[in-house]
This record gives sequence, C-alpha cells and structure tokens, in this order.
Amino acid sequence: MMKRACVIGAGFGGLALAIRLQSSGIETVLVEARDKPGGRAYFWEREGFTFDAGPTVITDPDCLRELWALSGHDMAEDVELMPVMPFYRLNWPDGTNFDYSNDDAALRAAIMKLSPGDMAGYDEFARYAENVWREGYVKLGHVPFLDFASMLKAAPALARYQAWRSVYSMVSSFMKDEKLREAFSFHTLLVGGNPMTTSAIYALIHKLEKDGGVWWAKGGTNRLVAGMVRHFERLGGTVRMHDPVLHIHTLGDRASEVETVSGWKERFDAVASNADIMHTYRDLLADSPRGPAMARSLAKKRFSPSLFVVHFGLEGTWPGIPHHMILFGPRYKGLLDDIYDHGVLPADFSIYLHHPTVTDPSMAPPGKSTFYALVPVANMGKLPVDWEAIGPVLEKRILDEVGRRLIPDIHDRIVTKFHYAPRDFALDLNAHAGSAFSLEPVLTQSAWFRGHNRDDKLKNLYLTGAGTHPGAGIPGVVGSAKATAKLMCEDLL
Repeated sequence: MMKRACVIGAGFGGLALAIRLQSSGIETVLVEARDKPGGRAYFWEREGFTFDAGPTVITDPDCLRELWALSGHDMAEDVELMPVMPFYRLNWPDGTNFDYSNDDAALRAAIMKLSPGDMAGYDEFARYAENVWREGYVKLGHVPFLDFASMLKAAPALARYQAWRSVYSMVSSFMKDEKLREAFSFHTLLVGGNPMTTSAIYALIHKLEKDGGVWWAKGGTNRLVAGMVRHFERLGGTVRMHDPVLHIHTLGDRASEVETVSGWKERFDAVASNADIMHTYRDLLADSPRGPAMARSLAKKRFSPSLFVVHFGLEGTWPGIPHHMILFGPRYKGLLDDIYDHGVLPADFSIYLHHPTVTDPSMAPPGKSTFYALVPVANMGKLPVDWEAIGPVLEKRILDEVGRRLIPDIHDRIVTKFHYAPRDFALDLNAHAGSAFSLEPVLTQSAWFRGHNRDDKLKNLYLTGAGTHPGAGIPGVVGSAKATAKLMCEDLL
C-alpha cells in the first residue's frame, strides 16, 4: 500500500518538500489556502505589469535543480534562469556607489576605490566566509537538529568560527571602512536577521553568492513557483488550491487527518506544515494538547521584523538602474536598533529597490518599467500602529526618496502603484505579528533552537519552511525541505 502524506502550504518550502516526497514514491497532496501558489512568492498582475510579492534574489540554483534531477528531469524544462549583474548596487546618501558581484576583478577594483587599505582584510573575510559556508551550509544546512546532542556535535566547529559574534562585528574585525562593513554585512537582512545580532555564520551568504551567482527566473519568481507546481503534478502529485486548512486532527501521539474550510477531510500517514509556525501550533493544532503548549513557548521567542513594500509601474525605462539596489539611509546601526529593538517607525530608512525590467522587459508593457521598493519595519508585536492610516504616508515618503536619489519625476510617471504592509502579511499569510521571515535568526534561535523538522511529541507531524532550521530565504527553506523529506522517507518507507 502506497504511503500518503499531506503538505500544508504551497510556498517554496512546501513545494520543495512535496516534490521530494512524490519523487520518493509517497503519494502527496499539497493544500494551499490562497488562490495562487507561492506563499510569500505570490504575484499580482496590474495593467500589464507583473509584480512579484516576494523573494527576488535566487541564489544556489543547484538546490533547486536537484528537485528535478531526483526524477531524471531537468529544471530547464520548466524554468529559465537569467544571470543578474551586478548582484547589487549599494548607494549611500553622499552619492557613493558600490557594485557588489562575483566578478572578482570588478569587486576588488570597487574595494580599492573605496578603501585601498581594506584589500587584505577583504581577502581574509572571503576565506572566513568560505570556511563557515563549508561548516554551516554544506555540512549542517540540510541536517535536521532533533535533539540537543546533535547541536553539541556541531558546536566545536561553530565555536571555532566564533558563531557567537555578530556578522557586523566579524566583518568589522577584517575591514575598517564603515561603508565596506555595511556592504558585507547587510545580507542577513534578506533573511530577516539584524547584522548587529545575527550569528557570524551567516557570512556564508558571501560564499554562496560568489560560487552560485545571483539569478532571476524569466517572467518573475512566480514562474519558478509555477514550474515547481507543474513538475510536482507531472510526478503525479495533487494540489488543492484556495482551500485553507482549518484543523490538523490528532489521535493520541499522531496527526490523523487534515480538515479544510470547504469541508474536505482526509486521513494521511504523515502531515507536514509549511504554514507559519505559530499558526500551525496555535490555530491548526488548537484541539490537540500539543498545539497550545507549543504556541505558549513560541510566544516567548523573538520574531523577525516585517516589511513595507511599495509596488509601482512607471512610464519609461532605466537601463542605468540595475536589477537590485540598496539605498542606504543616513544611519545603519541606529536604524536597525529602531526596527529590531525599539519598535518605532523612524523618520529615515534604507530601501531595497528591485527593478526586474532591466533584466527581463517582459515584466512590464513595452516602454514601461516594474519596480518595488522594500523597507524593513518592526513587526506588529513591537509596532502596533494602524497601517491603514500610516501606509499611504510611508508610501509617499519612500517614493519621494527614490525620486530624490534616482528618478526625479517619479510621481508624474506612475501608471499603477499599491503597497503591502505588515497587516497584509498577517492576514494573507497567517504570519505571526506580521513577521516577514518567521523567527529571528539569532544564535539562540538557530538549529535545534528553531522549530524542529519533526515534532517532538506528535510522531508523524513534520515542519518545513522559515520557522525551522536553517531559516528563511529560498536556499534556507529548500534546505529545510530536504532535511524534512529525509526524515519522512526514513519514517514512512
């Protein structure tokens, strides 16, 4: 008899897990609450523009290719990846630009221009990043931490590379120039971590990008999602769309069946959740003793910030604005303190500007451009404001700043615009406190201290996604799916 599994949530983590289970011969049903798959990688179409909601940076494409290779297929059948160069252009208020990429000669020239004295320090940092990538990503990135002993095993290596230090402090020990310190530490923000507190292990992102490049899926991240769905269905998997899960029913120490809003109910040998970790325990398992107990423990943890994203389509094209820009504000540490610790909405901000049409003109009608401007903001637990009222004000301030620094007549060129606020993360994605990346990636919430890939009490309940090890971001959640699939296959087959 073929074993059956249910995966809740068709984000990257859920899709990657469903593909792995189906490829292993486990009959898998994927259940998604919204009208489109993708989770955080949702998309909208407005007036001929395509707006991706979520992740726009694809790193470590091999972790994705592997999902097709498991069944002898090639990802290129479903998805076309386009290289992005430079990876990011960093821009400071004084007009300094710094192009960050894996073109070694260009990167070294950019460092020399900014701070020649830091060249040797950069080389040391690159060696450090390679070492932590080997320990933290290659060896531990797809390993489930189910008990404390597994953590202790990993501890010596992590201690050797001073994992208790922050990324920023580590980068600062190699480089003196403040701009370079920001350039080589901001990456943790892409997975919800504060460079001032996130473990130095995350320096591995430098190596990940250096080796694997930064990519864009032609047609948008949504085409990568669509390709994964197509591949899962090709393997014989079933997708139930637009039907939110209401309950995971339990019997003794096992998850027994899944029930949705539409009244659909089915029994499974195993259930895996890629939904928000708090939502899984507090809401979906509300009727089981395990759910409320875990929800209480999770409520004590630190959740990552939220995001405020302005999507806008403009008249005209900007070949001079690269695909990804970071527009740093006047403050770095102070701004991060405001977002992560103080829970205030500061007067200044740093903007992550995404401009996909420079790589892929198909994202907008001819002669027009698609953009989004993203600003990290405190989550709703720390900043309980009325986003209905504040949203339009912040939207205008962000567009004004993009106008001031890059596109002077921005307001005259807007064809369509809308924003996405913490409240939307909470409503659309059941994200706890509107957090955009689940649990904050600090050392005391990493590996064994994050959500476990298999629940400690319910023997056939599994977790994947940003709330589990190794954390948020596409390689992170695809890695968590690999760890979870391995456990599920061992338990079921």
